[in-house]
Amino acid sequence: MTWLALVLALVLEQFRPISRGNPFYSAYRGFAEAVERNFNAGEYQHGVVGWLIAVLTPTALVLSIWGGLQLVHWAAAWLFGLAVLWVTMGFRQFSSAFTGVAEALRDDDLPKARELLASWTREPSSELSSNEVARLAIEQGLIDAYRHVFGPMFWFIVLGPAGAVAYRATTVLQLKWGARDRRRGERFGSFADKAADAIDWLPIRVTAASFAIVGDFEDAVFCWRQQAERWASAAYGILLAAGAGAIGVRLGMPLHQNYTVTFRPELGLGEEADANMLNSAVGLVWRTLLCWLLLVLVVTVAFWL
Repeated sequence: MTWLALVLALVLEQFRPISRGNPFYSAYRGFAEAVERNFNAGEYQHGVVGWLIAVLTPTALVLSIWGGLQLVHWAAAWLFGLAVLWVTMGFRQFSSAFTGVAEALRDDDLPKARELLASWTREPSSELSSNEVARLAIEQGLIDAYRHVFGPMFWFIVLGPAGAVAYRATTVLQLKWGARDRRRGERFGSFADKAADAIDWLPIRVTAASFAIVGDFEDAVFCWRQQAERWASAAYGILLAAGAGAIGVRLGMPLHQNYTVTFRPELGLGEEADANMLNSAVGLVWRTLLCWLLLVLVVTVAFWL
């Protein structure tokens, strides 16, 4: 039934996508802010306690509801799991932005592509060339595909609805507390950063390996082994290096932003990023998704037999 829940959640998300400002996420952000107000005294241990409360509370709530519904009827528990998966995933939260950038680049409308990219990534883009826009769109697209599709899918498969909720809560806190405090040099969000790295360790490697399997295996593995550690985030370095190698595109490299040049290491091999390579990245994500669904189906059938 896990396989059916995954398929239906993806179909439902295509027709009824859940927005970033949906009431579930808004309520959780409000809860996280309340936790921070009460526990943030600037120390690392306060961040540990705050993180445990902010993650374990919704996880325990979902686990309790799911377990209670199991006692009522398996179908009720299954429908609840499907609803949780739909809420915690978000394929359409980034795919429409990715498609918009690709269409603008194909139409040679660089100003529109820059505007869409800036709205999506919340980073300055007014000085970017078309190749730089394409590179950043592919990078953000692969990262968002992991955050909103493969990450929650992995933990749903392993731990059920509670796993998907724990993953989504962890990623929200990493962005809300960890990334912010990293920039400020503060300590409260440090544990949220470490927890996100821990929960990402296995699924991000499974996703990168999947990229290699459905793409150019040799180049993906080579880039993973030789280039990933150069990236600022080791975890995303693995994901981007394997993805770039799998489709034969060069990512990273310098960017023109804020009236200066931001130097970044090169990831991948092959061609310069352009609108066609954005299509290749979309194909890579869909092939990987189908590969995961096929694997879960095979395991499910084997279990039944």
